[in-house]
Parts: sequence; C-alpha cells; structure tokens
Amino acid sequence: MMEYVDETAAKIILAIRPGDSIRRIAQKIDGSYSWVYDWIERLEDAGFIKRNDGIYVADYTVRDRYYDIVAAIARSVPPAIEDGYIIPHFAGMPFAYTKIDSVYVWTHGGYQIARGHDDYPIFIQVADQDIERWTAFFDEFGIPSTIEERPDSAEHDTTVSYVLFPTTEGITREWVDGTPVIPLDETIDHMMEYRVNYEPALEMIADEYDRDIDASHKDPRLNA
Repeated sequence: MMEYVDETAAKIILAIRPGDSIRRIAQKIDGSYSWVYDWIERLEDAGFIKRNDGIYVADYTVRDRYYDIVAAIARSVPPAIEDGYIIPHFAGMPFAYTKIDSVYVWTHGGYQIARGHDDYPIFIQVADQDIERWTAFFDEFGIPSTIEERPDSAEHDTTVSYVLFPTTEGITREWVDGTPVIPLDETIDHMMEYRVNYEPALEMIADEYDRDIDASHKDPRLNA
C-alpha cells in the first residue's frame, strides 16, 4: 500500500468536493488531466474514492491520514507560492479568492501587484461562521493568517500567508481555471476603487470579457 503514499494522491483526496469532475480536481491541484485521471482510477480501485456522476471520497479515514501527513510536512517545509493556491482546497469549507487575488485569477495570473517572492499574502473570502475553523486550519499547516489586514512579514518566517475576509452574506463565487473567485463585477468594482494600481489589469479585463469600462474614472483617493 506504500504506492499510495504519494504527493499527487494526497492532493487529490484532500481537494475532492462531492461531485467534482476530474478536470476540476486537476485544476485545483495544478496537475495534468491525464496524470490525475490515472490516479483517480488507482484510488478508485483501492476503494479510497468512488465515481457516481462525479467523484466522491469513499474512505474518510484515509482522507484524514493524508491530511495529517500533508499538514505535518507543511509545518516542516513552508509551502511555496504555487502550493499556497492549493492548500485552501484542503480545508473542506467554501471560499473564494478576493481583492488582489480576484484580479490575479480573472487575468489568469497575468497581473500581479504588491507581492514578492519572500512575502506573498493570499486574499480569500470566507464565511463569517467559519472564521475560527479557517484560523485553526492554517495553524495546523503552520501558515500565518490574519483577518482583513495584511500580516507583518517581519513577524513570520514563511513566504505564504493568508488574509481572511469574512462575510455574513454568503459566498458568491465563480470558477476560473478551476479556481473559486468572487464574481467579475465585484472584482471590477475593487479595481475601479483603486484604479491607479489596476489600470493595466482593467485593460486586460475589458479586452477578454468585453466589458465597457469607464475610461474617465479617477481613483477617489486623488480627490481627497
């Protein structure tokens, strides 16, 4: 059974949400479709997952053990930036990328701002009732998290951190490249509020999604 002690197997089991397609799982874990497909078949043969109009975890004891292993590794070896976008899928709670990251997702990674390779906060919207569970989840993985304020990079020694934005109104999300993100209209509102920072991204959004964005808009901070 040691053949199943594998990074891809662990990521698949942890990322599955009931009814997921193979393509969505592959996108969540940033893996190739064919490689994930092969692993889905192997995990199904082992009885760890099942397929019935989507993919489901069949053995949650196995999932829990994978979770423990991955969390222990994350505490010992801080996750890289690319892993930072995979880890929230392991929490089992709804979320959506927001703020800087909603722009990052909607532009397919084409626009980046205010982050570096040694300080990389990731911005996610979460349900208010889940906030303590999210904080505990990131603590298990040894990753700093804060609420609505960017953490002070001098206070932690990891590259990746998370900024949580709780909402009581429910999480409305869309999926872009297998990634949950706040709706495009909300993303554009955020960009327009800080237009000076997002001008190139607004052009990208307008072109790709055929949006008529007001070219006369000015950042309200300039009139303060």
